[in-house]
Amino acid sequence: MKILALDIGGTMIKSAIVDDHGRIAMENEVPSEGKQGGAKLLENAFKLVSTYNDYDRIGISTTGQVNLADGSIKYANDNVPQFIGTPIKEIFENRFGVPTAVLNDVHAAALGEAHYGVGKRFSDFICLTYGTGVGGAIIIEKKVYFGGFGVAGEFGHIITHPDGLICGCGQRGCYEQYASTTALVKKATEVNPECVNGRIVFQILEKGSKDIKRVVDAWIQEVILGLRSLIPIFNPSCVVMGGGIMREDYILSFINERIYDYLNPGHRGVKIIKAELGNHAGLLGASIYVSDGGKKQ
Repeated sequence: MKILALDIGGTMIKSAIVDDHGRIAMENEVPSEGKQGGAKLLENAFKLVSTYNDYDRIGISTTGQVNLADGSIKYANDNVPQFIGTPIKEIFENRFGVPTAVLNDVHAAALGEAHYGVGKRFSDFICLTYGTGVGGAIIIEKKVYFGGFGVAGEFGHIITHPDGLICGCGQRGCYEQYASTTALVKKATEVNPECVNGRIVFQILEKGSKDIKRVVDAWIQEVILGLRSLIPIFNPSCVVMGGGIMREDYILSFINERIYDYLNPGHRGVKIIKAELGNHAGLLGASIYVSDGGKKQ
């Protein structure tokens, strides 16, 4: 069976044909132009899909919370305005005439890692992605645990600082306000205005900036603060750390040096490891999900 997999983000839409063995071919990507709204994003997705033929199903990984019952968008932030309520599954099936399944992008990435990536060695793990916010997913016996309403794993919204910074969700003190890449860059630019993204922050760190090192180390402590709450709850075999910022070896080395000091003996067997599939994770996860019939697992 050939799957056309899409990974729809607020910035880019990635696509590929994926076979039953997880082999990827005919990769492509286009800007999503998500800031212009859900309609524009879908228009760009349609154009991308129209460049393919000879596929049996469409698997879609997307930004936003997904209603698993009908494949519509339950919630999306301001990165894609007018996206909430969009019936993606119905629209794609009507337009392209093949079975389609839709799931959240972090759920898809974790599912991809579970079957084809760093999670292959583990039947159960939790996955966190650090970027604009902090996303999460729970894998149990190689399947996504969706929870009662399909959105389990919203780790970015655990409270790590009661009465802290206001979050886009309307609450205060959410983890992602302190541990996201956005939070790191905000603090770093206060010290050095050149630190406009995570890559530059670490370039300046590598040049020996003590001020940036203090910012980065404090930020990693915020990452650890969330992990030390999540690990005792889930008692996972491993924690898979994703997002572009986690490619920096300094971060995982720092975490692995410190995290076990905060855990009791029953939790110290956990492995903190880097995601390895990169941009392919969501595509592979979407292909697995639609191959399984797009069912709530």
